[in-house]
Amino acid sequence: MSSQSITNQQGQINIILRDRKEQIADNATVEPAAKTKADPFRIIDDNLDSFIGMSRLREKVKEIYAQVLIKEKRKQAGLTTESQVLHMMFKGNPGTGKTTVARALASIFYDMNLLSKGHFIEADRSDLVGEYIGHTAQKTKDLIKKSLGGVLFIDEAYSLARGGEKDFGKEAVDTIVKCMEDHHNEFILILAGYPKEMARFLSLNPGLKSRFPITLEFPDYSPGELLEIAVDMVTMKDYKLSNEAQWKLKHHFQQLLQRAPYNFSNGRYVRNIIEDAIRKHAIRMIHSSSHNKEALMTLEAKDIIFEEGWG
Repeated sequence: MSSQSITNQQGQINIILRDRKEQIADNATVEPAAKTKADPFRIIDDNLDSFIGMSRLREKVKEIYAQVLIKEKRKQAGLTTESQVLHMMFKGNPGTGKTTVARALASIFYDMNLLSKGHFIEADRSDLVGEYIGHTAQKTKDLIKKSLGGVLFIDEAYSLARGGEKDFGKEAVDTIVKCMEDHHNEFILILAGYPKEMARFLSLNPGLKSRFPITLEFPDYSPGELLEIAVDMVTMKDYKLSNEAQWKLKHHFQQLLQRAPYNFSNGRYVRNIIEDAIRKHAIRMIHSSSHNKEALMTLEAKDIIFEEGWG
């Protein structure tokens, strides 16, 4: 499988392309029918099993896949079938994996033959809203045209509701609704954002909510899941956490989540702690006389410092 990343000058649009012909050639020796017969959901598990705390998401995607398979069998049996609309709404706080999951779904739906190209485009308000009347509609149409055959992911979609009726964001939403109707099953649109803000956003256009038959909730991670994320992060960087460091992190996460912070940044929060710990570890190593492999890999409790007021 080949991939290509394209980013605009502001770094706001992220496009990942796939080539179905190359993928078929790469997998020429694989027997997909046999794999599917043995485990029809393996394609989903292979893509999502490594995601922490995503069991409900995996079940939802399996429901979609099962519907695709049964739809084909119903068609072969001469029964009525309807086209499947897969536009989605992702609701969750920052750092809960919305972008990562959307990117994975582009790959999964491509492999399921629900998308002709399977490319992934990530965009935000600045990629849709123009500076004058008519500019917004054209920008939005152009972006959706690029998305045909793949997934268009609009993060912080509620920002399009900023400014009320006179804001050009409303024009972008109206254009999106029109294009969804014109290109019914030619692409998948995923709108993502914080739960409360997304509820307000849906009121911007009366026809918006009904066009998203699938809503996926991304809850905040539990203390144990946050620790698991931390362990995964350091492992990927060729570090490890000492037992004391793990205990310190889990205790901190437990205290933190008891306060139920608004719009808690979840995985991003963990990443910031780990990156800071690695810097603290580097300073400690500079002043240490022991630079053996174990010492160079191990993050100790003393390396993990929380911001003032966070325990």
